[in-house]
Amino acid sequence: MHSLKNVRHHLKENKLRSVRIIVTGKVQGVFFRKYTLMKANESGVQGFVKNLPDGNVHIEITGNENAVNDFIAWCYTGSPNAVVAAYSASRCTGL
Repeated sequence: MHSLKNVRHHLKENKLRSVRIIVTGKVQGVFFRKYTLMKANESGVQGFVKNLPDGNVHIEITGNENAVNDFIAWCYTGSPNAVVAAYSASRCTGL
């Protein structure tokens, strides 16, 4: 039998969240998109990543709260050769 607290925790873990992330810095030409795909698979989020004409990277993902938070935290580091200056994450309507 699950307590109400456990049920709430389970619901929060499985609630889907969608975010749009813009990553700035030296993030093109350093395999950032490749590593983003690997991290997304590892974290269990779905979405897409693309280079922007201004040199930034645009990411949109959907996943459970914990997976999305883990992915967002990774964005500050990115690929081994990336130099992330900043990132911004905002809610979006989903994929």
